[in-house]
Amino acid sequence: MGNSYAGQLKSTRFEEVLHNSIEASLRSNTLVPRPIFSQLYLEAEQQLSSLEGGGQADNEEEEDEGEGGLEPSSPSNAYQLPPPPEGCCTTDGFCQAGKDLRLVSISQEPIEVPAGFLLVGAKSPSLPDHLLVCAVDKRFLPDDNGHNALLGFSGNCVGCGKKGFCYFTEFSNHINLKLSTQPKKQKHLKYYLVRNAQGALTKGPLICWKGSEFRSRQNSTNTCPSSLFPPLENSGSLAAFPSDPVPGTNPNVPVGAQQAGPASDHPSVTTATGPTVFNGKDSPKQPQLAKSSLSAVPRPSALGVLPNSGPPKKRHKGWSPESKSTTDVGFPQGGGNRTKQEGAGVPCVPQPGLVGPASVTFPVVASGEPVSVPDNLLKICKAKPVIFKGHGNFPYLCGNLNDVVISPLLYTCYQNSQSLSRAYEQHGASTMQPISEETQLLLTVYYLVQLAADQVPLMEDLEQIFLRSWRESHLTEIRQYQQAPPQPFPPAPNTAAPVTSAQLPWLAGLAASSCNDSVHVIECTYSLAEGLSEMFRLLIEGKLSKTNYVVIICACRNAAIDSCIAVTGKYQARILSESLLSPAEYQREVHYELVTGKVDSLGAFFSSLCPEGDIDILLDKFHQENQGHVSSSFTASSTKKTAALDASGVPVCTNSSTQNLDLGSFEKVDFLICIPPSEVTYQQTVFHIWHSGVLLELGLEKEPVTKQRAEQHVLKLDTEAQARFKAFLQNSFQNPHTLFVLIHDHAHWDLVSSAVHNIYSQSDPSVGLVDRLLNCREVKEAPNIVTLHVTSFPYALQTQHTLISPYNEIHWPVSYSNGVDLYHENKKYFGLSEFIDSTLSGHSLPLLRYDSSFEAMVTALGKRFPRLHSAVIRTFVLVQHYAAAMMAVSGLPQMKNHTSVETLEITQNLLNSPKQCPCGHGLMVLLRVPCSPLAAVAYERLAHVRARLALEEHFEIILGHPSSSITVGKHFVKQLKMWQKIEDAEWRPQTYLELEGLPCILIFSGMDPHGESLPRSLRYCDLRLINSSCLVRTALEQELGLAAYFVSNDVPLEKGAKNEVLESDGEKLSSTDEDEEAGVEGCFDAGSTSEKRSPVKRERSHSHDSASSSLSSKASGSVLYGESLAQLSGPPQGEPARSPPPCGPAEEGRTPGEIPRLRVSQGPTAVSRHSPGLAPQPDSSLRTGQRSLQVPAAPSSQLSSSSGSSSTCAVPTANVLVLQASQCSMAKACRQPPIVFLPKLVYDMLVSTDSSGLPKSASLLPSPSVMWTSSFRPLLSKMMTSTEQSLYYRQWTVPRPSHMDYGNRAEGRVDSFHPRRLLLSGPPQIGKTGAYLQFLSILSRMLIRLTEVDVYDEEEINTSLPEESDWHYLQLTDPWPDLELFKKMPFDYIIHDPKYEDASLICSHHQSIKSEDRGTSRKPDDLYVRRQTARMRLSKYAAYNTYHHCEQCHQYMGFHPHYQLYESTLHAFAFSYSMLGEEIQLHFIIPKSKEHHFVFSQPGGQLESMRLPLVTDKNHEHIKSPTFTPTTGRHEHGLFNLYHAMDGANHLHVLVVKEYEMAIYKKYWPNHIMLVLPSIFNSAGVGAAHFLIKELCYHNLELERNRQEELGVKPQDIWPFIVISDDSCVMWNVADVDCVGERSREFSWSERNVSLKYVMQHIEASPNITHYALIGMRKWTSKTRGREVQEPFSRCHVHDFIILNVDLTQNVQYNQNRFTCDDVDFNLRVHSAGLLLCRFNRFSVMKKQIAVGGHRSFHITSKVSDSSVAIVPSQYICAPDSKHTFLAAPAQLLLEKFLQYHSHRFFPLSLKNHSHPVLSVDCYLNLGPQISVCYVSSRPHSLNISCSGVAFSGLLLYLCDSFVGASFLKKFHFLKGATLCVICQDRNSLRQTVVRLELEDEWQFRLRDEFQTANAKEDRPLFFLTGRHI
Repeated sequence: MGNSYAGQLKSTRFEEVLHNSIEASLRSNTLVPRPIFSQLYLEAEQQLSSLEGGGQADNEEEEDEGEGGLEPSSPSNAYQLPPPPEGCCTTDGFCQAGKDLRLVSISQEPIEVPAGFLLVGAKSPSLPDHLLVCAVDKRFLPDDNGHNALLGFSGNCVGCGKKGFCYFTEFSNHINLKLSTQPKKQKHLKYYLVRNAQGALTKGPLICWKGSEFRSRQNSTNTCPSSLFPPLENSGSLAAFPSDPVPGTNPNVPVGAQQAGPASDHPSVTTATGPTVFNGKDSPKQPQLAKSSLSAVPRPSALGVLPNSGPPKKRHKGWSPESKSTTDVGFPQGGGNRTKQEGAGVPCVPQPGLVGPASVTFPVVASGEPVSVPDNLLKICKAKPVIFKGHGNFPYLCGNLNDVVISPLLYTCYQNSQSLSRAYEQHGASTMQPISEETQLLLTVYYLVQLAADQVPLMEDLEQIFLRSWRESHLTEIRQYQQAPPQPFPPAPNTAAPVTSAQLPWLAGLAASSCNDSVHVIECTYSLAEGLSEMFRLLIEGKLSKTNYVVIICACRNAAIDSCIAVTGKYQARILSESLLSPAEYQREVHYELVTGKVDSLGAFFSSLCPEGDIDILLDKFHQENQGHVSSSFTASSTKKTAALDASGVPVCTNSSTQNLDLGSFEKVDFLICIPPSEVTYQQTVFHIWHSGVLLELGLEKEPVTKQRAEQHVLKLDTEAQARFKAFLQNSFQNPHTLFVLIHDHAHWDLVSSAVHNIYSQSDPSVGLVDRLLNCREVKEAPNIVTLHVTSFPYALQTQHTLISPYNEIHWPVSYSNGVDLYHENKKYFGLSEFIDSTLSGHSLPLLRYDSSFEAMVTALGKRFPRLHSAVIRTFVLVQHYAAAMMAVSGLPQMKNHTSVETLEITQNLLNSPKQCPCGHGLMVLLRVPCSPLAAVAYERLAHVRARLALEEHFEIILGHPSSSITVGKHFVKQLKMWQKIEDAEWRPQTYLELEGLPCILIFSGMDPHGESLPRSLRYCDLRLINSSCLVRTALEQELGLAAYFVSNDVPLEKGAKNEVLESDGEKLSSTDEDEEAGVEGCFDAGSTSEKRSPVKRERSHSHDSASSSLSSKASGSVLYGESLAQLSGPPQGEPARSPPPCGPAEEGRTPGEIPRLRVSQGPTAVSRHSPGLAPQPDSSLRTGQRSLQVPAAPSSQLSSSSGSSSTCAVPTANVLVLQASQCSMAKACRQPPIVFLPKLVYDMLVSTDSSGLPKSASLLPSPSVMWTSSFRPLLSKMMTSTEQSLYYRQWTVPRPSHMDYGNRAEGRVDSFHPRRLLLSGPPQIGKTGAYLQFLSILSRMLIRLTEVDVYDEEEINTSLPEESDWHYLQLTDPWPDLELFKKMPFDYIIHDPKYEDASLICSHHQSIKSEDRGTSRKPDDLYVRRQTARMRLSKYAAYNTYHHCEQCHQYMGFHPHYQLYESTLHAFAFSYSMLGEEIQLHFIIPKSKEHHFVFSQPGGQLESMRLPLVTDKNHEHIKSPTFTPTTGRHEHGLFNLYHAMDGANHLHVLVVKEYEMAIYKKYWPNHIMLVLPSIFNSAGVGAAHFLIKELCYHNLELERNRQEELGVKPQDIWPFIVISDDSCVMWNVADVDCVGERSREFSWSERNVSLKYVMQHIEASPNITHYALIGMRKWTSKTRGREVQEPFSRCHVHDFIILNVDLTQNVQYNQNRFTCDDVDFNLRVHSAGLLLCRFNRFSVMKKQIAVGGHRSFHITSKVSDSSVAIVPSQYICAPDSKHTFLAAPAQLLLEKFLQYHSHRFFPLSLKNHSHPVLSVDCYLNLGPQISVCYVSSRPHSLNISCSGVAFSGLLLYLCDSFVGASFLKKFHFLKGATLCVICQDRNSLRQTVVRLELEDEWQFRLRDEFQTANAKEDRPLFFLTGRHI
């Protein structure tokens, strides 16, 4: 088959094509031979299908293909359904007569079956989950062997009983199969149906149609583990990944072991990810498991496709099939722990004694004579052959077992593919036969034949081939489950006709004949032992030197086959065998080679390459010649630079975590950040916390915060972690009201189950630590601990067993894909996808590269030194290249031939960069050497070469290891201190970020990065030594994450050259600090201040550009790259900032003091450019110390405008800058991400895409600690969002037994998510650390916000108007008013409540009003917006809304065991009211728990009355007055929870709601009594509610008097008061007054919160209380003056919270039509009736600002729906009968609003004329603040002010009644030209009123002076008439 792919002409020889076609014809059992040239051209999509189905002419066989072999749309299959008869049933599952045929529906019904007929189940494509029952003549069905079925059909419909269908086509139409292809009985009649013991009809055996057995068998293809051909059964731990570069590899399949999941026979067994060899030490322990585990062996599939440059990652261990099922292949974690039993890979240093027979413990028992492995095999072959066990028995091996590797991976792959069809059955498909063993083997040969010489087989590729082949042959059945587009794999042989075992060797040989001997087939007669012996013989004789794969087939055993495949190619065998080592074994092997001196041979070889002898001799010679001529290339620079914080939004994850979290019960937030055991990451995180200001913000520390305090919040997960974690738990237990956030940073590290820890406890105590600590019972059960997992690679936490709900995942940043809103416009995030994009054509220089000359040398040396691990070879070669390059650059040009172009480029730039910058800034080269021993070797060697070349002061070499801190030479520390202006003599860099600008090679070791961030000066990321054999998505992405970067968008240099700074920038950036959700963009001066800056530089995450740029550039837009390093987040105080500014203009003028210490704003989550490291943590912004970084805007603060200047090298004066702008390496670094060098194998993985359009690496197994549930899964799609990707992994992966989530959700429960677990994920270096610190701030602010409330805080108005009265209440110490004294006090008509600032002033004879304007009125809609508020902490006596939950309230709110939630009854209550002229019917909803407040005719009977107490009752735990709260639109926000306000006292509280809102209020307040207003009041205002409350209560008082009179109680003893309270009253206060003298007016006072119970009991205890009609209190304000509380009582207006005597006010009603000012109107009428209003001045009520509901719920809109024009108040009235647009609003509301804003149209003389007010009779209407009114009552005996000397400027008659007569009006005097306004319900009454009041005598009317509100007739408009006084 050659290498042909879709659509190309095969390039193989013509004979091969001929062979293939002949072979297909031979295998076909059909009569018609297949066309010989059919294989020359193949369409991509049809390769497999045509091969499988091509030659079948046999009718029945074709039927089986059905919609399958050919594409469903192909013309030959097109089938047109005849139209159904008219009127018949066409429902799926029913026959055309409408009878149900589905098995589930009729399984219990008796069905008449004629003799000779059988019941069978038919499958309908439209009902995949159902069988349709049919009766079929058994002569037309096959016998047990699939033969002897008559052609044709005879059947009956069991539904309608219709008989005699002679054609299956006719029958399929009748039963509504609705087929798109020609109906075939073979395809649709699937099962016999049988009756079970209970007599129910059930699905029985499959009907065995001819040929289907073979086809389905061969189909079941793929679930094989992912590693393709990893070593057969040997090499124990899975193939971790090849360790040598395999250039052409084409891994088509995800690597990683996939488990067969449900499909496998033993799903619980973790599949072995790697073959296990039995020469490992532990092998004897593993045998028993092997059998079962194989079926599921998932393994990082690598088979070899990747070059491996470094030690395998720890996480990628695979485990051997033999391991116990509980331990699995690899512990996910980074440590080198792999369960011991996981398979001992073949140690490179084998222990011969253990090998031998152990390997036989493989699943299939070995038999026959043992095969001896030749002694000198490795020496002769130059590689250890890897033998994959295939089908059947495998013989024993003996002899030199160290030189072979055995792996069961292929066996597992075959097994998984056999179980594939069961995966479909789970989805409801009928049973299908799997692919046959012969077909599997043949497909395997085809696959191997087409592999290129530099490719390594991948299990995933093979799995996909099996799956595709099987799908093609069963397309009909599985069409509905097909979710992913097929992948282009090599064409499979035509398997439509079964391949027999006899044909197999011949066909395999034929397939291999065209591949130039790369695949060799050996056929055995008796057993595999013969073939293996033959293979060893050929190897020893050198006859297989060109052969990469040997396929051994033994087909004689009872028609079954035995097979195995040996990988003999040197390149492939090396990669595969190394991929099977666990990380621990890999490290041991490398260490062993170094310690035993095996590597010396390499050194000797290198020396021989040098033209002039040993390189060391050359170096010594060079050293002697050049001694003394070294000059330091560093010059000091005094530049200062600014940095900016990129702040992005913050996850709004707080809500998601509150499912079982009552935030209201917490008072503060505390946190602990758990990080991997890396010293650099630890320091980085500490600095982040220290500078972010989060400790201050959370109130955990006071200024100044020390570094030691920040360290208390970071826990390194090492051996000492347990004690500190215990203290954390203790702290959380002791502080139940503190919410502890446990942040698990770098959460993909160490996911090993603590159960596995037991195995490792001696060797590595840290294994399983995360599970032991974070998943302990105390953390899971603590109600005040929220766990936040933070990682860039969340895949291992997104499995079927995860504890984290998908709703609790936050993908950061949310708009990451477009990046638009996240960063300043000059920033661009550069992550994996951008690096890959740079390799596409059309881009300038690719950022991802591989080094072909390096790879070629490694491959050659691998053949020369077969016993050395390729990681050792790669490291030595690379170090040699660096050494030669240094020599070449330093003056030994002849060494250029001994290095690669790439390494030479890196070295030249490293050495030259400091010379190009006056400050001496240079670039960093990251050299990643995962294996620590090799890193040490590399460090020593490079340091030696540097010393001999006298380059010690030119660049530093740093060895970075997770467990140790950074060591930098004194000379370089001095440079760093100078650049960063650090004065601390003891300072040393502790994080890589602090190395900004230092020319250095950082040798970064450790099996996995642990979150370390790198500085922006990183220019080259050399990953050529990473372990390319670990093909797992997490491993690859985290290595590449080291290079993730923020860069400045390119701006032409000239633009940036100017040094201007916009002054506004600083303000712009810092102004957002209150923005909680949006991030803050703060900027801070990175380096200038003398304050010491802590090393935390925010760098890398910042975009390349130095942060500074972001600052000014944000405003200026012309950012240049250079900006400085700024990384730091602001310096903690005291340390000079430390990052060298890239040479930018020197802003010398700035002294340290000018830049206020940058405090980071609370919010910014700055995305800082942190190093590309994967470290999620640092990445985020280190926030500078406080909230928003304030950058002074003073000119001197020129942050070197980021615009460019910053990038230039600083020279003392700013003018020179431009010239050198391009020179400073740091400046350059800001505009371009680092260049990454990769092993060829990894490079190919990243740049090749699969059919989904994603890089191959995306389809690899996501993590070594999980496995695929099935091979039957779609590919990831390029269009998937992070959320969809999470759901994909949650569906298709399960944890291995060694994973900490393995035991979770074993029963498959969906409720196993933990309610307080969250997951924050985002690309590396995107800003997650800043995000979660910001999250803590927001969470803290939320808690504070939950305990705070905005209350109105406005001074009383009109207090300056002088009162002439001498009457004050002088008894200052009286607790209650003295009735006699109080009666003598005059009533104060003036309104003082600030909410009526826009209301008309009420004149009284006490005031002498000046006629100046009372101030401008607010705009109509500004009232709410502009009212002043103060934020108050809620006291323990506050009223709450529905968001408050606490233990004490549960019963009050209805959560009580005795009362069912929502259990309440509806009661009607009717009473008549003469003024309305009809009976009023109200409804009470009374919860069971509140029925004791009412009287019923009998239990559960008619409601008779509401119980009232007696005036004489003295119960201290009871509030006598029932409280009524009218409310609308505030079911969630209304403050109806009075439990705490009443301090637990017994009280009666009734919510008064509109009928249409009843249900929603009842839902939120199930335990509250509701009074439901009649539906006619649905659009009414608050006046209607007040009116009905008062009338109802008076009626109830009468009923109670009558009821209790019968019990001997006097009527006057029944308590007559009720409370009418607003729904926004939140707290109550009392002013304690301390009078200094007996009668003295001097006093002091203080205010305190008290309970409503205290207030009410005090007022209710007043002597003679029943003589008062209305009692109220002040509205609270912080501006209260002493004189306002000095007098204890006032006789004035009361509002908001009133205590109303319904007995005394029986004849004074609220106006039920009113929307506004109804309380003022009512107060005036109560006073004029001669009743007392008393305000207790020493009590005050606080009103909460609530932004929804209340009066704002009334919107005035046009009745014409499409009119979008805003309606203004002047349009609220119109002329009668005009064509004015009518409005959808009550007439009364339009009237009140019109008068408020436009009353001057009616009363022009009154405008600002306060000495001539408008006379308002019997009502108070607000005419706006510029018009005063004088209220008079027309009632006889009413109290009115004396109007004798007043001339009125207007007269307002509003709906006047019969008390207003002509004689009454004649008492008043009006100015000439005064105006009159008469308002009536209709035009008729308007005319009658004019006549009755004889108005025409004194007033002149004109026809055009008549108006109406802008209502339609049906809405009953109000009419008014205006006139002028004559």
